[in-house]
Amino acid sequence: MKSTFAGILMFFLFIAGSDAVFVVRETERAILLQFGQIVESDLEPGLHFKLPWVNTVRKFDGRVLTVTAEAQRYLTLEQKALVVDSFAKWRIVDVEKYYTSSSGEESRTSNLLAQRINDGLRNKFGERDLQEVVSGQRDLLMEELTRELNQSTAEEYGIEVIDVRVKQIELPLDVRSSVYERMTSERQREAQQLRSRGNELAIGIEADADRQEAVLLVEAYRDAERIRGEGDAIAAATYASAFSRNEEFYAFTRSLNSYQESFSSKGDVLLLDPDSEYFKYLRGSTAEQ
Repeated sequence: MKSTFAGILMFFLFIAGSDAVFVVRETERAILLQFGQIVESDLEPGLHFKLPWVNTVRKFDGRVLTVTAEAQRYLTLEQKALVVDSFAKWRIVDVEKYYTSSSGEESRTSNLLAQRINDGLRNKFGERDLQEVVSGQRDLLMEELTRELNQSTAEEYGIEVIDVRVKQIELPLDVRSSVYERMTSERQREAQQLRSRGNELAIGIEADADRQEAVLLVEAYRDAERIRGEGDAIAAATYASAFSRNEEFYAFTRSLNSYQESFSSKGDVLLLDPDSEYFKYLRGSTAEQ
């Protein structure tokens, strides 16, 4: 009888001892409750003790979590509809507020945060046009929304919003075709304007090239005539100087050049008097007499 009682007692002591010890991991956030009331919040990672059947421990994921919002339809500043798919990264920063605001239910906190993101994106998209929300100010929009969410979520839910991002932005099916047609028309109009501007520039460039060509030809002809005149003047001066130094030699060389040019073609016929002055350098000793 005593051994049975001792065994039962040891069993209850083991159960009580195992229930009195718990471990908080590095990736967890935990609070200690006593009959449902928080007695210690944000327990440090490690080994801890509690009163069996009196204290309970609630553990939560302390890592960065992701909440994915369902695709929503928003209107831009110019009343253009867009379907936006977004997500956010968040984590617990105040375990006590997190527990009291959502009873520690991650799904409930995700739903509340998704609603806040939806309202924030609706307001931000309504303040900007299509170009700004798609590319121009998209990063700035996300930074502003993250900062504004953190001003309230830490105090109300005990969480920190690390980042809010848009996964994709699409046009609704009912307006997609009309928007694409309008974009095509705008691109064609811009292309036509660019072609017209290019043709105008091409005509101007060709006209300028023709003008420069005409100017260069005139200047080249002027320089050529000037150089030719200078050459003729130098040649005439050279001939005059040579003639003044030895008139007989000058006449002899001029006659030889004339003979060479006159008799170079075998098909030509010349009718000249052999006793003419033209042949005086060909008559030999007769010419010398």
